[in-house]
Amino acid sequence: MERTQVTSSDIASIGYKDSVLEIEFHSGNNVYQYFQVPEQEYNELMNAQSHGKYFNQNIKNKYQYEKVS
Repeated sequence: MERTQVTSSDIASIGYKDSVLEIEFHSGNNVYQYFQVPEQEYNELMNAQSHGKYFNQNIKNKYQYEKVS
């Protein structure tokens, strides 16, 4: 999945395709995919003043996920 680099202390890049949100974290360069994420949620994450804060408040522990690398 193609990801966009973002300016964040926690998140390196974010991608989205077919309701799958893919996030690469700076810590360990770990990549996770979050499933059944609405496109509006992705748009709000990308437009958030703080990507990490938005992720922690609205995505983490809300959607099923798996580590891909």
